[in-house]
Amino acid sequence: MSTGVDAVVVGSGPNGMAAAVALARAGLSVEVFEAQPTIGGGARTLDLGLAPGITHDICSAVHPLAIASPFFVDFDLRARGMELTTPDISYAQPLDGKPAALAFHDLDETVDRLGEAGPEWRRFFAPLLERVDDAIWLSLGDKRSVPETLRDVPGIANVVKFGLRLLSQASPAWNIPLSHESSQALFTGVAAHAIGGLPAMGTAATATMLSTVAHAGGWPSPIGGSQAIIDHLVADLEAHGGSVHANSPIAHVTDLPKARAYLLDTSALGAAQIFSGLLPAQVDKSLRGFKQGNAAAKVDFVLDGPVPWSDPEVGRAGTIHVGGSRAQMAAAEAQVTNGRMPADPVCLVSDPTVFDPSREVNGLRPLWTYCHVPFDCPIDPTEYITRQIERFAPGFRDRIVAHNAIPASEMAEHNQNYIGGDIATGVVSFYRMMARPRTSWDNYSLGVPGAFLCSAATPPAPGVHGMNGWFSARRALKTRFGIDETPSLSPGD
Repeated sequence: MSTGVDAVVVGSGPNGMAAAVALARAGLSVEVFEAQPTIGGGARTLDLGLAPGITHDICSAVHPLAIASPFFVDFDLRARGMELTTPDISYAQPLDGKPAALAFHDLDETVDRLGEAGPEWRRFFAPLLERVDDAIWLSLGDKRSVPETLRDVPGIANVVKFGLRLLSQASPAWNIPLSHESSQALFTGVAAHAIGGLPAMGTAATATMLSTVAHAGGWPSPIGGSQAIIDHLVADLEAHGGSVHANSPIAHVTDLPKARAYLLDTSALGAAQIFSGLLPAQVDKSLRGFKQGNAAAKVDFVLDGPVPWSDPEVGRAGTIHVGGSRAQMAAAEAQVTNGRMPADPVCLVSDPTVFDPSREVNGLRPLWTYCHVPFDCPIDPTEYITRQIERFAPGFRDRIVAHNAIPASEMAEHNQNYIGGDIATGVVSFYRMMARPRTSWDNYSLGVPGAFLCSAATPPAPGVHGMNGWFSARRALKTRFGIDETPSLSPGD
């Protein structure tokens, strides 16, 4: 371990690496410390030993924001040689006894396939697609400044359009603008990504933004798995003089080399523990009191063929939301929020071999799944997820060759940020998108000179978009190093 460095980053997830890259590109010496033996946090691809040559994305798998977030737009993964594949069908919602609802990359095809529900889907999303960047910046901003794209009259108008749609899906009147079962379920499946109450502001904001992106850039996935995103970030960091240390758990800041800035890609509780005894009392209390959200429980399957969906079109989608109708998903999420395990939980499913044939080895393929469960739930989710998929894909059970299950109560063993299975690193409500993890004008500062939080526990909230790390790094550059100019992320620089 070195004896001194300009900046230290704890945690090598997408936000930690985004912060490290920004700092290194500003000419600073940077070191990253990761507790796990592999680098990447929530964007790792590993061989779990379930079948020879089969690898699994152990957290994130599909990445709508890897090409849409302002950080990754500038970093430009494709220009760096990373292969991304974008399915024609961004996401699908299987329904009982009828054709699935499908969200195509192309809005017109989505509208055509939705039939009677098509016109209302167009009315909802077409206005937002006129200036997609406005919706993205509104969702992925630091919640403290107004991006330039939103300062003109069309930008302000788009904020109003976005806000009205968000409000419509956050209230008990949410069935008015989307009045058909297929459009309701299609939207709600995306809202459930936030693992919260339905309807609610936080879940509605998530769905409005991600669904808009689905009809713009689509929902792509990296060829070979999520690890490719991290590998390119690490390569850029090392090219600018930085380094990453795996197998380096940090219990306290005294375990780290001396630095002028410390950026923590950790949970709020983890930050309080690392700076224990050094934080202002109120900051320490707020960090330790930041409420955890509902949880996810993960199952990685190995199959001997594709999932036999009753509606074959579902098998073309990059992401499948399994939960049935809007009412069924809302009821399941309400049970989770109330601490009860639903019999039919909301599940997310992705078969990477559908769009990346290289993931199949000797006729076997991985299947990525998780379901929503109460916080810190110890229940093995395998049978719950299997039943839900079998509900819409009879014969699925017979395809299973092997599986690996991680209950919510064990999720933190492979990622310390996922306390109790909370993969969002703190509750995702509309208020907690703004005051994240505490009520403060500067949510990235830990109240100690040079100490910053850069994880999903800060604005704008969870997702593989790098913006939390980017915003935190920019504050560190300005306040600790007197660097006002934002460093370029261009592959050519």
